[in-house]
Amino acid sequence: MLAMNDAPIAAPAPPLLEVKKLRKYFPIRKGVFSKVTGHVQAVDDVSFFVRPGETLGLVGESGCGKTTVGRSLLRLIEPTSGTVEFDGKNFLALRGEELRAMRKEMQIIFQDPYSSLNPRMTVGAIVGEGLAVHNLARGKERVDRVKDLLHKVGLLPEHINRYPHEFSGGQRQRIGIARALALSPKFIVCDEAVSALDVSIQAQIINLLDDLQKAFGFSYLFIAHDLSVVEHISDRVAVMYLGRIVEQAPSRELYANPLHPYTMALLSAVPVADPTVRKNRIVLPGDVPTPINPPSGCRFHPRCPWVMDVCKQVDPPTLDVGGDHIVACHLIKGPGAKLPPLPCAAASSSPPSATNPVPANS
Repeated sequence: MLAMNDAPIAAPAPPLLEVKKLRKYFPIRKGVFSKVTGHVQAVDDVSFFVRPGETLGLVGESGCGKTTVGRSLLRLIEPTSGTVEFDGKNFLALRGEELRAMRKEMQIIFQDPYSSLNPRMTVGAIVGEGLAVHNLARGKERVDRVKDLLHKVGLLPEHINRYPHEFSGGQRQRIGIARALALSPKFIVCDEAVSALDVSIQAQIINLLDDLQKAFGFSYLFIAHDLSVVEHISDRVAVMYLGRIVEQAPSRELYANPLHPYTMALLSAVPVADPTVRKNRIVLPGDVPTPINPPSGCRFHPRCPWVMDVCKQVDPPTLDVGGDHIVACHLIKGPGAKLPPLPCAAASSSPPSATNPVPANS
């Protein structure tokens, strides 16, 4: 019999969204007959999950495939392969009325608050369009629901008859958020939802998203390149590089104990609002390789200061080191393994766990 202090810890909730081996290749066509000569491997073998009420941050350099992941799992673009299970159903296998019904549960907030709103539609028509398409409200009921949604996102009910050009960028993004909330979804993709806004407006929108999540309990996939923003809003963080996830961990764990060299380089670039603090910035050599012909082995090896021979030949396995911390790096051998700070000036010092290290610029 268990004592009161020995009560079993509740198991984590099962995932609301589970993505396995997601791939999206865009064909490259040339010639008169548009013959396929290659593929852009925008997303390659990506797996992650999102629990109910949780925010998963997805970060990485521009062009690493973050937006493609978000749009593929919503089927705004059809993925090449993989599975997306949402609320226990295979979302990629749904067709017709089943797909239409499931779309109510999954919404998106786009990056650009200007091009994502139809300039010929009023705010009321934009926010209420989903209600009309799914036949959830008509007439006065629809108008009342739209006004209530505008109030929830910090706009005035009388804004319902205005057009997008009459609003600022932050107000337009609030309209986009209201549109995403209209169908009471369980899951929302925030695709760089604050990157086009001023810093002060970013803080307002982040706080709004946080308050809405606490009020309604939906989950976010928060796509961003600003790691300070991701740290503030995310429960867990996944780091992408050249179409693949190289590390996943709870937010505090990732920022306190990054295990992948690329994650360490990203975190070293986050500015600190204190002029007396000097950070050891990790400057990666070279540019991001092309996704048309990605490097063999570990995709990060051409820029990694700790590159080894095995990195150039063998793709590192994804290793669970415990506590929801997952990393794909040959330097990490098991639970408890750590990397020392990366060398900042030259890539010549050997990490304790590396064998046969080779400088990246050799």
